[in-house]
Amino acid sequence: MNFVSVRIITADVARLVTFYERATGVAATWATEDFAELRTSAATLAIASTRTVPMFAPGWARPAENHSVITEFLVDDVDRLHRNLRSLVADFVTEPTTMPWGNRSLLLRDPDGNLVNFFTPVTPAAVERSGR
Repeated sequence: MNFVSVRIITADVARLVTFYERATGVAATWATEDFAELRTSAATLAIASTRTVPMFAPGWARPAENHSVITEFLVDDVDRLHRNLRSLVADFVTEPTTMPWGNRSLLLRDPDGNLVNFFTPVTPAAVERSGR
């Protein structure tokens, strides 16, 4: 089995896609106006409209209500990314912080309020765990 993607349901696909394209530097591939994907070498972030929800089961997902999942991205330089995102992000949960496990992390909320962590391994052990 391979973990391949995370899908975010949103009321404004274009806004969320624009945010993630700017934050990650990855261009989205649009399937329809209701569905886009940002593909990385490790996994895909899918962004879908609330209009797609009834295709699966009405009411199974509601946008902007996540309070428990953190989507994470491994980046080359979290401090540089933080500087680049200042004009884009309204809610930084934490500024870049070196965590006890050796990652330098930046936790923020995307435009829908979903938690997103960008991190850079900075200790030898963290770098080794990341496979970099």
